[in-house]
Formats: sequence, C-alpha cells, structure tokens
Amino acid sequence: MTDTTEAEAASVPRRAHPVGRFLARIPGTLALIVVILAVGVIGRGLWEPYVNSAGWGTFAYGLPALDEGRWWTPVTGTFLVDQPWVYITSFIALWGVAVLEYMRGWKVAMSYFWIGQLFAVLGAALLFWVLSYTDWQWAINGAAQLDVGFSGGAFACMAAAIGHFRAPWRARAWMVLLAYVIVALLFWGDIAELEHALAVFLVLGVDRSLKVRKATVREQRFIAFIAIIMLGVIQIVVLLVPTDGLFGETAPGEGTWWDIAIDIVVIIAIAEGLRRARRWAWVIAVALGAYNILTGGLLLAVLSVIDWRENQIDISGDPSLLLATSTLWLFMLVYLMRVRRAFRWKRKGTLGLEPVPTVDEVKELLRAHGGDTLSWMTTWAPNTYARTSTGIVAYQRRAGVALALADPIGPEEGREQSVREFIDMAMHAGLTPAFFSANDATRDAAPDSWNDLIVADDTIVDLPGLEFAGKRWATVRTSLNRAGREEMTFRMTHLKKESWGIQAQVRAISEMWVGDKGLPEMGFTLGTLTEAEDPEVRLALAVSPSGDVDGFLSWLPVYGGDGAVRGWTLDLMRRRDGGFGPVMEFLIGSSAAHFRDEGAEIVSLSGAPLTHDYPKDAGGLAQLSESLADMLEPVYGFQSLHRFKEKFNPRYETMHLVFRDEADLARIGMGLTRAFLPDASLAQLAGAGIGLMRGSGDDDR
Repeated sequence: MTDTTEAEAASVPRRAHPVGRFLARIPGTLALIVVILAVGVIGRGLWEPYVNSAGWGTFAYGLPALDEGRWWTPVTGTFLVDQPWVYITSFIALWGVAVLEYMRGWKVAMSYFWIGQLFAVLGAALLFWVLSYTDWQWAINGAAQLDVGFSGGAFACMAAAIGHFRAPWRARAWMVLLAYVIVALLFWGDIAELEHALAVFLVLGVDRSLKVRKATVREQRFIAFIAIIMLGVIQIVVLLVPTDGLFGETAPGEGTWWDIAIDIVVIIAIAEGLRRARRWAWVIAVALGAYNILTGGLLLAVLSVIDWRENQIDISGDPSLLLATSTLWLFMLVYLMRVRRAFRWKRKGTLGLEPVPTVDEVKELLRAHGGDTLSWMTTWAPNTYARTSTGIVAYQRRAGVALALADPIGPEEGREQSVREFIDMAMHAGLTPAFFSANDATRDAAPDSWNDLIVADDTIVDLPGLEFAGKRWATVRTSLNRAGREEMTFRMTHLKKESWGIQAQVRAISEMWVGDKGLPEMGFTLGTLTEAEDPEVRLALAVSPSGDVDGFLSWLPVYGGDGAVRGWTLDLMRRRDGGFGPVMEFLIGSSAAHFRDEGAEIVSLSGAPLTHDYPKDAGGLAQLSESLADMLEPVYGFQSLHRFKEKFNPRYETMHLVFRDEADLARIGMGLTRAFLPDASLAQLAGAGIGLMRGSGDDDR
C-alpha cells in the first residue's frame, strides 16, 4: 500500500477553502457515497425498507446466500442498506474512510475498505457455518440471517485511520473502538456486530498499531480507569434495555442485582485509585475480576450439562447477562495483569532518588552550574525536590499534578536526562507531569510527542553599555530627572539590614496592597516579603526627602555557573498610595544602572503572562492562549503590564508550559491555581474576580 503521491498532492488547490481542500483529497470516499445513493434510488431503498423488497433474496449477503451459490452477494450487498434511516448512521461511519484517504490517499483507503468488507462478510459466514454444528443458539440463528451494508469496510478504515493518530490519542481511540465492538457483540450480537468486530480485529492484527506494553504507565492506568468505568456503566445499561448477544436474550430488569450492586460500588471506589496508580486498587480490581470470571465459569459448567430453561431450574438472575459480563471481566483481568507494573506506587512514596535534596544543596548547585532567570524561585517553600541521576527538579504536587518550576537544576549536559527521569517518576507515582515557565532548552529536552504552550515572554534588559539616551528611553529618563528634582533617594540594600522603621514601612505598603486585592498573596512564581528576607535577595528602595518609603522592588540573583551573579530578576513591586508618581520607572531604571555598574549582564523584569504575539498559523493551542488572554485581561491586566515593561526596551525570551497532551490541560490548570493561590477559598476567588472585573483592581506599577 502506498501513500498519497506527489502528483495527487500537487493537484490540490493550495489556496482553496479548507473544506474544499479536504473534499479534493477524498475522491474515493465521495465516489463511494455517490454509488451508494444511486443504488438507493434504483432499488428504492432510500424511502422504502429494502429488507421487504424482492431484491433482498437476490443481492443480500450471508451464509444462506453463499450456500445457494449467490457468489456475487458480498459485492452487491455492500451498496445496499436495509432501512432508510440507516443511511444516516452508515454515512457517519464513513468518517474513517474519509480520514484514512485524506492521510494515505485513495488507493490505500479503498484497499482497506474492500479487504475489510470482504473479510468481514466472508469471515462471519465461515464462523456461523462452523459454529452452527454446535448447540449454540446464537450461531444457529446467525447462520440463517442475511444482511446488507458497507459497515465492515467502514470499521476497517476507522481502525486503520486510528492507527495513524499520534500518541496518546491513538491508544485512547483504539480502546474506544475496541470497547464498542466487543460490548456490541456480547450484548447485541447480530451479524452486523460480528462483521464490525472481525474487520477491526483484522486491522488490529495486521497493522499492530496498538502497543499496550509500550504505552506510558500513565496511559496504561488511564485505559484501566476507562475500562472499569465502562464495566460499571454496562451493568446499569443492561438493566434498562433488552439485549440479545452471544449468550442469549435478556429482558430489562433481569440480572443478579446483588452482584451488580457490589460491582458498581466497588468500581466507583477503585476507579480513581487505578487512575492514581494505587496498588490496593489494582489488587481489588484483580480480585473482583477473578470473582466474576469464576462465577461465570461455574455457571457455564453447570449450563453445559443441564438446560435450566427446559428443566425450569430457578437461577437468580439471567445467566446470559452473567456470562457476558464475565467475558468482559476476562479481558479486563488479562489487561490488568499485563500492565501490573504501572500500579506499584504507594501513597506515601516520594519522587526522586535518595537522599532527598535540601534547599542548601539546591543553592549550591545554582552557584556551581548557574540557572535561568526564575531558578532562584525554586529555593522557595513549599517547593519539594526530586533528585535525578544528573540534577534536581523543583516541583509542587497540586491537584494530582507534579508541577515542575522553571528548569532542572544542575549541569546543562544533564538537562535532558533530568527531564526524562522526572517525567517517568511522576507518571509512575500516578501524577501528571508538567514544566511551568521552562525555557527553550527544557522544552526541547521533553519527548517529541509532548506539547508546549507559551505562557509568558521573559522581558530581559541587557546591561553592558546601557545608557538612558535617545527617544526610546524618554519615559525612564524623565522619571529619573523628576526624582532628582524632588530629591528622591534610591538605595540598593537588603531587607534585614534596614532599620526597624524602614522594614515597618515596607511591610505596611505590602499589607495594604495585598488587602486591597481581596486575595491572599500569590505564590509559586510570585514572592512575598518572606522570600525577600533571604540575604541573597536585594531590595531597592525609593525614599522621599521626609524619610517615607514611596516604593520598593525585590531582586532575585541569577547565577552564571562560576559562583558569580550574572544578573537579577525582578520579583516584588510595591508603591505607597499618594507617593512619588513614576516611582516604578525610577526604581527599575536606577536598579538597572546600579547593577550595570556592578558588572551584571542582565536584569529580567519577569514574564508578562499570555501576551506572546503568535503568528496567524500557530495552531489551536496558540488560539487558546490568546482567548484566555482576552478573557482575563479585565481581571489581571496582563497587556497593560506588558506595555509598562516595554518602556525599558527589553528583548524577549519565551517561557513555556511543557505538557504531555491537551487532555492534561484542565488538571494542570487546577494545579496552577492551587500553586499560585494555595490558601485562597472559593469565596475569595469568586469575590476577587467580581471586584476586579468591575475595575476595582489595584496597580502596583
């Protein structure tokens, strides 16, 4: 089978509408639809049930047709539909043909369609022929049935298309498709359901695109979670609707209520445990599966020697239901045993190698190997540390997410190893790994299948040769000149070295600022005065002629790898109401000049979240980021903060959220909320949001 040729690709209009481009690449699917509709018009099947027509016995396929020598029926029956309303569902099922043709070309798509269709039709006839010699009523009934339709080929193309999905969506889509065909066959097992299953299993065996053992442990646990939830749902569904599957008929309300109630309660209890990699949940799931299989096996043994219906033996519940659910549990148990290594985590386990790193060790590594502009924030509480074979990763455990802050700490050559080991540690612990505010190197060190979202642009001012001259620096130069005229004093110091009076003023300014927000002080990448008390953190003060502190900044060290500080990162920005107007411009400009004179290379004004300027073709995640920015701008003023920092003519370096796939974003969002506001109540979050939306937010610039 070959992919789409260059000539085929070149024939597609490059500037056509997206829908037009898609349709231009699926001529085989469109031709198939046209032929099916034409046959529907000719045979009147579009408006009359074809199953009642004279042509049913001539063109429908099945074991009776082949027994009577109608060898053409596997082809003619493909273009027919038994009921008019079935055209709708049948055409929807052709999405697999269209997607496969779009990805691989019409030759590949049509090959999968016809091979899958003929295998499904002929395979079903063969199975019914063989099994009809037994006493199995399902096989005896199926051997007498005729059928029409193209769903076997459609399901084969669905399976083939799913095989080309990228991880982890490939495994997830496979599980959904397999769950559908298996459940449908077990509980509603007519000839069409058997054909669907045969087509899917054919592609599964030939393409081998589902590799459960090669899936990540997180994906293995996710599949177990979905599978066991599905079992619970099936237990309820079969109580509400009649079934007629491999093991016979059941009526609504039949079933072993006691067993079903136990199963559902236990399933609810252990499903979340499986998702979180708890060993106890795996043990209980295996025990529950063994119980269901043993019960079904014993019942099957009894039914093999007696006919409970003819002998009017009173069996609690319908054996058909019990046998079907036992079969599903057999699949589940086999899967749980194959992926048992994914459920070794104990709740009290810790991430990383021994011994557990300390804050002092993290600081020593930063001094020895250097760090990025946010690296000093990894020394703050409540960060914890995972030791890898080549370094240390600082992270917080929030809402089931192992949220790594900034970049791995340690030698640059060990960065990729640290990233990979941390991901593996987190997933084995049942956590969702993510790196927040990571630089380009950390993003590139993540697995190729991972995604990233630009969460901020780090605003960096290069200090060598910095002069506040020219039109670009007019605003900063004006604030410095005005500060000189009003006799404002700039002082670079350490908070703990200042007098009690200065410290009291700094705290009063900070407490007033926080009080107006209606929320506790934020954390994670936003420090407080507690972090500013670190002796390695610098404090920039703007003091009025009367001795009042009109504003202050805190600066975090950025080590260069040789024990020397190569730059400083802005953290706290606070000003006193009614004080010197352009105090922030004065403080930042004076600080930059001070650090320049000390020989520093850069100052970082920190990132402005969700303000990155994406190109128009950046994709869905970029559109998500821009939508979030527009939605949150009235609340947080990210764009206005970004415009303020533009006064200092910075260059920008992107900061990324690095994550596995889009399905993780909701949980990561919850984790980030708790990391930034660990002490905020729901009432505080809601109240602050309403207040800020009304324009009552303060501005610390």
